[in-house]
Amino acid sequence: MKEYHCDVLVVGSGAGGLASAVSAAHRGLNVLVVEKEVVFGGTTARSGGWMWIPANAPAKRAGVEDSVEKARTYLQHETGDKFDAPRIDAFLEAGPKAVEFYEQNTSLQFDLGPTFADYHPDAPGGMDGGRSIVARPFDGRELGKEIKRLRPPLWEITFLGLMIGSGKELLHFFNVMRSPVSAFYVAKLFLKYLGDMAFHGRPMRLMNGNALAGRLAKSCFDKGVPIWTNAPVRKLIHDDHGNVSGAIVDAPDGQYTVTARKGVVLAAGGFPQDAVRRKELMPHAPDGHQHVSPAPPGNTGDGLRLGEAAGATVDTTLPHSAAWVPISRPPKGDGTLGTFPHFVDRSKPGVIAITRSGKRFVNEANSYHDFCQAMVRRCHEEGGELAAWFLTDHRAFRKYGLGYAKPAPVPFGKLIKNGYLIRGKTLADVARQIGADTAGLESTVADFNLHATDGKDPEFSKGSTSYNRSLGDPDHTPNPCVAPLTRGPFYAVRLYVGDLGTFAGLKTNEYAQVLNDKGQPIQGLYAAGNDAASIMGGNYPGGGITLGPAITFGYIAARHMSGANE
Repeated sequence: MKEYHCDVLVVGSGAGGLASAVSAAHRGLNVLVVEKEVVFGGTTARSGGWMWIPANAPAKRAGVEDSVEKARTYLQHETGDKFDAPRIDAFLEAGPKAVEFYEQNTSLQFDLGPTFADYHPDAPGGMDGGRSIVARPFDGRELGKEIKRLRPPLWEITFLGLMIGSGKELLHFFNVMRSPVSAFYVAKLFLKYLGDMAFHGRPMRLMNGNALAGRLAKSCFDKGVPIWTNAPVRKLIHDDHGNVSGAIVDAPDGQYTVTARKGVVLAAGGFPQDAVRRKELMPHAPDGHQHVSPAPPGNTGDGLRLGEAAGATVDTTLPHSAAWVPISRPPKGDGTLGTFPHFVDRSKPGVIAITRSGKRFVNEANSYHDFCQAMVRRCHEEGGELAAWFLTDHRAFRKYGLGYAKPAPVPFGKLIKNGYLIRGKTLADVARQIGADTAGLESTVADFNLHATDGKDPEFSKGSTSYNRSLGDPDHTPNPCVAPLTRGPFYAVRLYVGDLGTFAGLKTNEYAQVLNDKGQPIQGLYAAGNDAASIMGGNYPGGGITLGPAITFGYIAARHMSGANE
């Protein structure tokens, strides 16, 4: 067996792992990152890439008034009896410092989402914008040959592979048929994309989570940190005092005993693809398979099992074990099913959600986490299958699209043929095809339309919060989220419960140290990202509450391993 010596071993190459690595390397520590898949970037590279960090520097530069105290009030409200004061205080203290550290010392630069509201902005301490930031677009050519090892973005949320940024850029795509300026903007991006595909075989304009993973990886390479891919960890090893001191790693060129003098950081992405733990912790998936996730196939809970084998415990007490999101499943060319997370279409005017009863069950523009909770409750009450559908009319469908089906002028006939998109001349036709109650659906739409004409939704108040409105159509008045469904044909897409990352993880303290069953730190063992139990108490307060803590606690772990206070 070969030997490798370092100060810090990082297991996993998503945001939490790479942030830990670059932060430790900057403090003079020798770092190795190991990743079991053949590409690096983890779930981060597939994600929207937003990071929720209150009182961040980009917000301050934009004149946003926020404070740690206000954010703490909000998190107290959001987490309820799961409020973990030491870890939340550590996050709120270190978060702004981490942002400034990355901006000043790494390739990671941020853009602010000024109108990206907290998901419950009307709650005590909530904000209408300023706490969510995203990695600035990144030129993949800066990675050199390493670009080939960066995990591609989730295909389903791209346009033929072209990554699309949130905010103004997304609006250009929606307005491509109505605005010459938008048409020119989109055409320019698409021509650049075609050039990248011809010369490089992949897009080089990295956006969202792909930009975050790319920028962090570039920072690691710049600081001399190697990233081993196709290198799973088999087990952790301990020194004579019982402290975690490294791991056994299977690398492409053989098995290594990796000795880590300062510590091992578990950042392997949680357990979204572990059917056994899903069965245990997800009530809607009684055999572990009624759940779908856009996470990479390698996110099978390795970090949690490694931690448990070292004496750690997984926090299974959170009211929700993952960040829920409605998922639809477009068929792929190879016969498998894709995963499309519904972020934007839910909020658009002319889109509602129904179950088999034909009735609505939620404010569709609320957060995806809240949406899925309401979906599970209603289906349980109705005593049927866990299933729901988004429904829209022809006008809204061609203007905004629906799920994987894109707006005009993109054709959609193939999606009808393969069963992803349901189309009916009338509401009764749609009801028959999806197995919904016809009278219930017709009554629901009639009642909704009665008020939607005036932009109102008395049943669920769609469009009532700044978060609702931020993802609506700003050009649609009087309510950017509400319009009647009147013009056939009508379209529907089936929804499943999925996740954007798991919340149930290893118990850790405010220094990112993993704790044993007595609540004491396991010396030499740290966790960041979704391998650590979420500080959000099983709730979803705002856009980026997985990645924000991930890069912050990666920074905290490195600070602690180096013996520094700041």
